[in-house]
Parts: sequence; structure tokens; C-alpha cells
Amino acid sequence: MRIGIDLGGTKIEVIALDDAGDSLFRKRIPTPRGDYLATLNAIVGLVNEAEAATGMTGTVGVGIPGTLSPVTGKVKNANSTWLNGQYFDADLSKLLERPVKVANDANCLAVSEAVDGAGAGAKVVFAVIIGTGCGAGIAINGQVHSGGNGVAGEWGHNPLPWQDDKDRLFLDDEICYCGLTGCTELFVSGTGFIADYKKLSGEQKTGLEIVKLAQEGNKQAAIAMDHYQTRLAKALAQAINMLDPDVIVLGGGMSNVDSLYDALPEKIRNWVFGRECDTPIRKAVHGDSSGVRGAAWLYSS
Repeated sequence: MRIGIDLGGTKIEVIALDDAGDSLFRKRIPTPRGDYLATLNAIVGLVNEAEAATGMTGTVGVGIPGTLSPVTGKVKNANSTWLNGQYFDADLSKLLERPVKVANDANCLAVSEAVDGAGAGAKVVFAVIIGTGCGAGIAINGQVHSGGNGVAGEWGHNPLPWQDDKDRLFLDDEICYCGLTGCTELFVSGTGFIADYKKLSGEQKTGLEIVKLAQEGNKQAAIAMDHYQTRLAKALAQAINMLDPDVIVLGGGMSNVDSLYDALPEKIRNWVFGRECDTPIRKAVHGDSSGVRGAAWLYSS
């Protein structure tokens, strides 16, 4: 049995999979934000529940919103900042009394979708999370590609390419948690979409509310949606120019906006070198469970 943990900023999810990839147990709980020890104990509790419910002991893989430094062994670059600087895998392994595999959550999404999802059969899968934050992961032949520095696929913390006046105006009040300005995450996360609409309208709405307003013809919402599609297209074109993946898979809350899949292919061609691009852009088959499934599959990669 393979147990996967998806450690997010607002929730922790566990899944237990059999060898065929079928779910045996699944549960979500709120993340103890800001409390490292409580986070570890919450994960231990979920693993214990999964094993009690199935009557089996499993391997444990964990997806985190950051990465393990190959230099220090500590977590770095996590937007759940209480994880940074901690020996997360060693601490969790000690509590669970077994080895634990840890990978970036976007890499877990990539593995999940490469194994039996929207990227199944593709050699190179570029998987994007566009939710509260944004990031990306790379799977090659169904295995995580994290790179020598552990930052392969950290697409969200490169500057948004080909910025225009509207993009630069948006950035006036926006600073990324990483300490730099202009990061793609500020533009193409769900948080960025909400912030752009608020700048245009003066109103605070959820992402779903803004999408609905755009569909109903609201001018400011329609402008925010066009901005978002264009910015995402620029960012994906940059990834294609560098990696040229066989498929791009979108996950996270904004991946459920169906209009993206109609708008992005044509927009992307404006920035891909040579203006030719037929890279498939697909919604994650496993939805918001893809990351936790990918964490479970870490023990087969």
C-alpha cells in the first residue's frame, strides 16, 4: 500500500492507494498554520488513521509547497513559511519510524498526471498549479525531475515575461513573499486574479464570483479575465520556449475555468518562438486529488 500526503497551506490530505492506483482511504483536515510540530503530528495522525482503516502498513510520500535543499537538507522556498529551515523529512521519518519521500507539490501533480492522468504516455509533462499560489513541476518518463538545486519547474518565481504597461501598473502594490518583484506567481495565481479585479473594480470578490461576473458580461470582470488569460499565456509560452514539453497539465482552482482551454492555445502562439505551437493544454484528470496521488506514487518513481 502507498500512502500519500498533500501538505497545503490550508489543508492536509491523506490518500492510501493499492498497487492498481485505486483509493482505499482518503481524508482531509485543516493545516495547523504557523505551527511546525503540530503540522508533523497532524500528518502522523492521518497516516495512523489510514493504516487503521485499511489494516495495512504503507510507504509514505509527502508533497510540500517548497523543496528540500540538497545542500542543507532543510526545507526551502515554501510559501507555508513555518516549514522553511526545518529538517522535515528527517523529523517526520523519526515520528513515523520509517523512511519518508518528500517532493515539491507541483512535482507530485506532474507525477500523478504522468502516471495515469492527463499526461499518461507522454515523455515530458509540465504540470502547473494555479491556485492560492502558483508553481510547476516536471515529470520525465513518469518520474520527478527536481534538478541539482531542487528547483526545476519553479516557474512561478521567474519574472512574468513580456510585461506591458498594464502588468507593470498591477505590480505597483504587489510584492511576492519570496522578496522579489515581478514574479509570475503574482499574476497567474488565483490570488493574483482576485487582486487584479479588485484594482479594476474596487470590489473584493472570490475567483468563482469574478468568473461568473465575466460570463454575465460584467466589464471589469471581463477585463480581469482577459488580463489573466494573456498573462498565463505569456508564462506558459516561456516554459514552452525553454522545455517544449509534450503536454501541459493545469491543476489548482483556476484550472477549473473552462474558458482557459479555449483561449490559451491561440494566445500562446503570440509568444512562442516561431509562432508555432500545438502543445496540448489539459485539465488535471484527478483534479485537486492529483497532488496527493502523486505523493503516494513517489515510492514507484
